[in-house]
Amino acid sequence: MTVDQITGPAPAEAPPTRHGRGRGRGTSMVARRQRAFYLFTSPWIAGFLLLTVIPMGYALWLSFTTFDGLSPHWRYIGLGNYRELIHDPVTWDALGRTGLFAVTSVPLSIAAGLGLAVLLNRPVKARGLFRTLIYLPAVVPPVGAGLAFKALFDQNSGATNGVLTFLGFDAVGWLADPYARYVLLMTVLWAAGNIMIISLAGLQDVPRELHEAARLDGASAWRTFRSVTVPLLSPVLLFQTVTGMIASVQTIMPLLLAPLGDTTGITTVPQSNYLYMMHVFAQYFALGRYGYASALLWVLFVIILAVTGLLFRFTSGAVFYHVDPEAKK
Repeated sequence: MTVDQITGPAPAEAPPTRHGRGRGRGTSMVARRQRAFYLFTSPWIAGFLLLTVIPMGYALWLSFTTFDGLSPHWRYIGLGNYRELIHDPVTWDALGRTGLFAVTSVPLSIAAGLGLAVLLNRPVKARGLFRTLIYLPAVVPPVGAGLAFKALFDQNSGATNGVLTFLGFDAVGWLADPYARYVLLMTVLWAAGNIMIISLAGLQDVPRELHEAARLDGASAWRTFRSVTVPLLSPVLLFQTVTGMIASVQTIMPLLLAPLGDTTGITTVPQSNYLYMMHVFAQYFALGRYGYASALLWVLFVIILAVTGLLFRFTSGAVFYHVDPEAKK
């Protein structure tokens, strides 16, 4: 007897099942989606690495040196720049003025933008035109806005002093102390259209049923706004607070508003507008202290991170996120 007669014929190979073919197609689909994801995100990843991570790392290295941007004779000094800025009164004065500017300009700009959004959310005639006109200053580049305000408030040839002189008043040095800080605040409020657009989008997302229920309960317009609208806008307000804080501490508008002076213009910035970034600019371009200026920027980066974390920590109980019940199913 042969082996085949004893054991029987070998079983035929089972054909591939539908489940197996589906699993292969599913695996290839996942791989294609992964490749597409990395393909579409690769420009952002490359830009983030080349324009953010590497420059920040290079600035961190410079903060430990005496590099001046030109001379090859520099040396590594460790934490010397950081120890110097801790004992530098000019740094602390500039940081204090920057904090005061932030806590003043951010609430004012948010209040102005929210007020405009509330007004333009009403069914008034030509509200689309008004929205466009108010938003237009937000798209003007900061350099153009600074030069426009500088020309408007110039002591000798500005339109503002021209009107005052025509009315019989003396010309005012708007771009010098003590008025320069108020002109700087005007530039912030002038661009409140950006906050207005974001607040308007948030207002239109508030359910009308809640407003109607509040009116039926006898709530006034102010009570409805305070107890219904503002809590539902709290995520938008938190976003505007964080981004406004970051933008305010990094502003270079005082330099654009300064009268003509030396080649950098830093020597003519009024004392009230000598903010932290003006101090950084002076160290970089006026004094050529790249290492010290890099240390100043890294300290500012840490301060921004700390303040942002504190904002999220202390506002966690006051921010209400609207979740669609259907999204949980």
